[in-house]
Amino acid sequence: MSGGDEAVTLAWPKLLRDRARVRIHSSDRYRWWVLVAVLGGLFSVNITFTILNVALPRIARELHTTTNTLTWVITGPLLAFGVTAPAFGKFGDVYGYKKVYLLGICGASVCAALSAVAWNPGSLILIRTLGSIEGAATGAASVALICNVFERDDRVKALGYWSLVGAGGPVIGLALGGPLIERFGWRIIFAGQVPLELLAVSFAALVLPETARGKKEPIDWWGIFTLGVAATSLLFAINRGPVWGWTSPGVLIPALLCPIMGVAFYVNERRTRNPLLPLNLLKRPNFAWPIGAQVFSQFAYMGGFFLSPLLLEQVLGYSEGKSGLVVGVRPLIFSISAPIAGYVAVRIGERISAVTGNLVVVASMLVFAMIGTHSGLGLIICALGLSGLGSGIATPSIAASVANAVDESNLGIASAAQQLTMQVGVVAGIQLMSTVQTSKEATSGLAASFSIAYLVGAAVASLGVVCALFVRSAQRTVGIDRGSVPVQADTSPILS
Repeated sequence: MSGGDEAVTLAWPKLLRDRARVRIHSSDRYRWWVLVAVLGGLFSVNITFTILNVALPRIARELHTTTNTLTWVITGPLLAFGVTAPAFGKFGDVYGYKKVYLLGICGASVCAALSAVAWNPGSLILIRTLGSIEGAATGAASVALICNVFERDDRVKALGYWSLVGAGGPVIGLALGGPLIERFGWRIIFAGQVPLELLAVSFAALVLPETARGKKEPIDWWGIFTLGVAATSLLFAINRGPVWGWTSPGVLIPALLCPIMGVAFYVNERRTRNPLLPLNLLKRPNFAWPIGAQVFSQFAYMGGFFLSPLLLEQVLGYSEGKSGLVVGVRPLIFSISAPIAGYVAVRIGERISAVTGNLVVVASMLVFAMIGTHSGLGLIICALGLSGLGSGIATPSIAASVANAVDESNLGIASAAQQLTMQVGVVAGIQLMSTVQTSKEATSGLAASFSIAYLVGAAVASLGVVCALFVRSAQRTVGIDRGSVPVQADTSPILS
């Protein structure tokens, strides 16, 4: 083959790629191509999350540790995700959301490969935590990318599909992962994640738009550090208290460190010109109240999510495969209800959707508390289904309310701030409800300890209902097509 023929051969893939990019970017349905690309990345990143929770007892046995210690395999990454998300949101605002999104998925694929060869509990926790930081880059950019191509009136619908895939990925992971783990071991779930992420990043590179870059601003590294230390020290003390004793130095020192670093974070955020979490956003009613509703709801939802497979395996004697399939009811119902709820919210308003969803989450916690050693599958599915339904109803409206509360130039930081506060609630729910269950097991019995933990979840979720009552539905005008009526931004004044 001549040099000219080789050049032509090598140019073909680039030519086909460029033609595909032009056709996609000029399509009338381009915004939906962007949504598909973003959701593909989300799917590749979150497909292992639920099955990892189901596999914790097996991983603990293989790595010679306890399930309570391995909660950090889930809560450590979640906390790192939340704390670093605002920084990546600002990176997206400054350097472009596409670049941040692609770098996030590439980094997550590397960490997935490393997770498959983790050699002890510490290495697995560290690798998964680093992977979640890469995931924070993807998560912070994904909502901003969606909101950039969808008008305000359609955002709640698009975010409904975003919620669908966010829950549907773990459902597929459960269906495929349970039997694979029983046959090949838990490492296979991370090895299989790598090609999915590489495929997702290739498609996203072709489809996603280049977004305008903002003014370069310094990153609030001190804010990241103080918030991270404050949250981690509190959760560490809660996690280790029942094991080491509440008066041990290893528990008291982190417990004292938490308020000190919390005050340092608050003072820093008030003084710095480029805060990690702009405190003035919390003075916007349609930013603060939806965030509060989401934090308390996710405390219960994810705390209950973590305990569910343990309840089924330890109290009811289910196998990993059966437990995984049953627990999959929750994200399955979520994935079905979320996009429908997004369309319904356009008609009934975000407030009604948020209140209704949070009430259903409270009901699910109460049903979970009724489960005992002789409970049938129907009661279990009812509890799981209510939990998924409640979160599916509330999530699109809450996410849309927060996005509509800020101007376009701050979508990245607003999305990341929402994720930060939500992840702190998620991690607190997992750690606190897990700690309550562990600490009550010796005195109340195994089954009763789970019931007490779920009652704690119900009490906290009730606070989410209170916050949801103050959410303001977007102002809409009645048009011919009520599914696509114009939506006004939140114009409520900043409270003094």
